[in-house]
Amino acid sequence: MTVTPSYRELSESVGTPAGAVWGAFTQPDDLGMLNFLTPDRTARAAKLVRSGAVYNLDYPINTFVPSISGTRPETEHHIFANNVNHRDDWLDSFYLQSTSQIDGLRHMRHPEAGFYDGAEDGEIAEGLPRLGIHHVAEHGIAGRGVLLDMPKFFSDRGEEMSRTRAFTPADLEEAADHQGVGFESGDILLLHTGWAERYLSMTAEERRSRRGSAGLHQSQDMLEWLWSQQFSLVAADNPGLEAFPIDRDSGFVIEGAAPPERGPDHNGMMHRSLIPLLGLMLGELWNLAALARACAADGEYAFLLTAKPLNLIGGVGSPPNAMAIK
Repeated sequence: MTVTPSYRELSESVGTPAGAVWGAFTQPDDLGMLNFLTPDRTARAAKLVRSGAVYNLDYPINTFVPSISGTRPETEHHIFANNVNHRDDWLDSFYLQSTSQIDGLRHMRHPEAGFYDGAEDGEIAEGLPRLGIHHVAEHGIAGRGVLLDMPKFFSDRGEEMSRTRAFTPADLEEAADHQGVGFESGDILLLHTGWAERYLSMTAEERRSRRGSAGLHQSQDMLEWLWSQQFSLVAADNPGLEAFPIDRDSGFVIEGAAPPERGPDHNGMMHRSLIPLLGLMLGELWNLAALARACAADGEYAFLLTAKPLNLIGGVGSPPNAMAIK
């Protein structure tokens, strides 16, 4: 990659699906916007470490049980011994996107354009490498993380953030300016919405009746903004990164489309554009509460962030195994 074309240049170019930025990187491409995280940007990020304080960004497996999506059963952990001095273990029903997770480029297909970079449907299968999460494991995620603490931002300016607030690009830029932090190419953007802390404080009955989540507003402006910032990954502490209920006037809703027989209905979600058209991998249900408190305490909202997905050839997603180091 040399000079990166603008979102408009790429998404309106002849020969690629409308809204797609395919062709910005060397093809065939299995990394998408993670290509923005280059070795020199990793080296610069390492210089952000001051105290050496480490913050775990993964929730434990089975934290969000019963499954929020409704299609992922609880993981079962088993320990066995071959002799009295030995222990070993294995997992059953280990759904790789059941708790804190990274959605890889196989996770979502655009209804018309298909998978990212024109990958064929037949290439997205067990054991085949195209767009697999193992490419991320090989590349690694080690770069400059930037946290936007949205509840604190709204509170500081005297406004209570609604639980279904849809963040616009202007909201995100104002929050960054309020926190005194800017964006750099290759950054890993973290959005603290407070959703996970609230969810985990609820009773079982309250969880069943929960409604909505703050998150990114569904809009073409948001797609253009995310590409223009050249983020390598965007993650949040909520179930889908985006605001819910969705904005039905966003232009992403396919009217008359039948809902799926099982699982969540993605009609109207930006997932179908973020992953297959932009090539942006997403983090969901990350544990950001302690990091948000630490950033508020020292006033530093940029830090070294590392994540190491499972090296599973052809994997769709993975626990992030993520850490922030201040």
